[in-house]
Amino acid sequence: MQLSRQPSEPLYLELAQVLRGELRHYRIGDFLPGEMQLARRFAVNRHTLRRAVDELVQEGRLLRRQGKGTQVLQRPLVYPLQADSAYSESLAALGLRTEARLLERRQLSASAEEARHLQLAEGAALIELSTLRLLDGEPVSLIRHRYCASHAERLADYQGGSLRRYLGERGLPLTRRFSLIGARLADRDEAAQLLMPLRMPLLSVFTLSCDAAGRPVEIALSASRSDRFQYQVAT
Repeated sequence: MQLSRQPSEPLYLELAQVLRGELRHYRIGDFLPGEMQLARRFAVNRHTLRRAVDELVQEGRLLRRQGKGTQVLQRPLVYPLQADSAYSESLAALGLRTEARLLERRQLSASAEEARHLQLAEGAALIELSTLRLLDGEPVSLIRHRYCASHAERLADYQGGSLRRYLGERGLPLTRRFSLIGARLADRDEAAQLLMPLRMPLLSVFTLSCDAAGRPVEIALSASRSDRFQYQVAT
């Protein structure tokens, strides 16, 4: 297939537009043909082909998977930020297979801000559980959950899955009090864990959740791929 090679537009952008239109013929999770095959098809060099694919990777339409190829992604998910919304349950309701893996369990001291939100003394002992969230097997979010160390015994058996459900089953149902949404660049470890380019921003959310009596219990710090999420705030 020959591109029109319009002088007003770089060749790689023209190729990106062609590929963008062809993605509707793929199913989510399909892999594109190899780079050499696509370069021959469009009569371009591999550098031009890669720049075109880079455009679609940055848009969140494609994902490069080491040793496997370039995979077609879903469009960004809309996640409702409501008082009673829980990450795993909300996304499972959209028909997605959700998974939460426990990456690390550690103890740390509360910063002044954390102590204020959790109504603790500055420097109080906290328990942090770090989880990796996957949707249909694709890593999309890293979440750090922080609790007063007084909850250590209740959290001792947690090995993965929805923390909100886990706590609810142990007599501690939580409700979101507020969330603060921001954005930042991923560090190298985050980019590697989420299979994303370093230059792609993360959506960050700081959430404070309370128990049935309104007492603050959990601070959750999430970092999610910006190409996979849109947050919907109820009004």
